[in-house]
Amino acid sequence: MLAILRPQDRTKLDPSDDRNFYAFPRFVTHVDEGFIQQLTDLYRDRLQPNTRILDLMSSWISHLPDDLDFEQVEGHGLNSEELAKNPRLDRYWVQNLNQDLHLPYPDCSFDAILNCVSVQYLQYPDAIFSEIHRILKPEGMVIVSFSNRMFYQKAIQVWRDSTEQGRVNLVKHYLQSTPGFSQPEIVINVSAIPPLLKLMGFPGGDPFYAAIAYRQKQD
Repeated sequence: MLAILRPQDRTKLDPSDDRNFYAFPRFVTHVDEGFIQQLTDLYRDRLQPNTRILDLMSSWISHLPDDLDFEQVEGHGLNSEELAKNPRLDRYWVQNLNQDLHLPYPDCSFDAILNCVSVQYLQYPDAIFSEIHRILKPEGMVIVSFSNRMFYQKAIQVWRDSTEQGRVNLVKHYLQSTPGFSQPEIVINVSAIPPLLKLMGFPGGDPFYAAIAYRQKQD
């Protein structure tokens, strides 16, 4: 598969090992309650009960709906203390996906793979999305959600330099460039506020973006 980013697109302002940056737990939320509710509602609508789920680049908070039970929920991240606090994970592991590009699962392991507000940190999305496709079951689903927040020094250059619409197009491009995925579905909900309140300094909610695609049955 051809590289979908140029070398300069992958660079970070802080090029040090990501494991050092995430060595200490951050028990904070990275998006607001409105974003989290929209994501939970999306998961409730799209995910099926009694299926196998992988939460890739996860943290201490689960956005899975409490009223859905799954066969297995596995999680990945860069801080074991955060992952240990996540109440929905049956198992978790730590791995730097910018150094080790292989996901430690056999082909066709999961019904759904989730990635929440973390895609901007992947330096080799071509390799990781290929791995996501590999370990999804036929007709399995990937949901990539993101907003406009980030650890700026750890986001790749092409993400930092893009507009919000450009970032939507970038994630769409990741999926379209990976053989065997369906045409991505894009969900956008940018909270608007009245112009008068905007002039008074009231911010809108975190914008909500999600890209959804399926591993095609015949690929």
